[in-house]
Amino acid sequence: MSEEKNFPTMIIPAGTEIGVNDQGQLSIRTPGNLVIQNSGSYSLIESSQGSVRIDPGVKVEAVSVMAADSCFIGGELTAWKVKAEKITLEKGAQAYIMLQQSQQLELDRSARLVGNFASDKELYLLLGRFSRQLRQLPQGLAPGRGADEEGFLPGMEREEEPFVAPDGEGEPSPEDRQNREETFSLVRVIFERELGRAELMDPGRSALESLLEMVRGEQLEELEKSYSYLIAQVPGPSAELAQAREMLGRLFGA
Repeated sequence: MSEEKNFPTMIIPAGTEIGVNDQGQLSIRTPGNLVIQNSGSYSLIESSQGSVRIDPGVKVEAVSVMAADSCFIGGELTAWKVKAEKITLEKGAQAYIMLQQSQQLELDRSARLVGNFASDKELYLLLGRFSRQLRQLPQGLAPGRGADEEGFLPGMEREEEPFVAPDGEGEPSPEDRQNREETFSLVRVIFERELGRAELMDPGRSALESLLEMVRGEQLEELEKSYSYLIAQVPGPSAELAQAREMLGRLFGA
């Protein structure tokens, strides 16, 4: 008889769901507390009734982390969204969180938090307003297919021409101008992100490039006439692209 060995015991509570998506990312949804002790890439980490903890020394990349109570980070977390009543970064922890939804946030003095936007809209508006600064990034850090002959990387904002109202119309009100600028900032960032998809081919790529050019130049008449048709040319449109279509529809009163 072989010598007895002690191994840790893994218990999967009733109601736990575990899966793997097409990108090889693990998805874990459980009703109770969840402790992550293995580094890895996850699409979803969720405790529907308890807390989530990432142990020290563990590096986790996740699309979404959700906890009914608290999310404790002892190691390193990179996530698109973290939602919990309380988020705690312990000693030496590092968190790169784009969207954070919590009632309380506690950080140890040695912890580091990067990101921490409150909503998608807040993120899009900030990126849109500072997109000119992207031209200062090294070429290898920017998404896309390289700089053009003018030195602009895909997604960079060129200098905008002053708004000129169509013939027969007066200047827009300050409220209308702000609404238009916010909408254009949001949809511009969405179009830029969609163009960054490596698998995107014509006619979808050409359609998005045309839309982005109209948005940058604030070509209102051309955009109003063609935005719906051009977005329809993109195969498998994302939820964000559908959101851009709705925002443009509201802008133009469609």
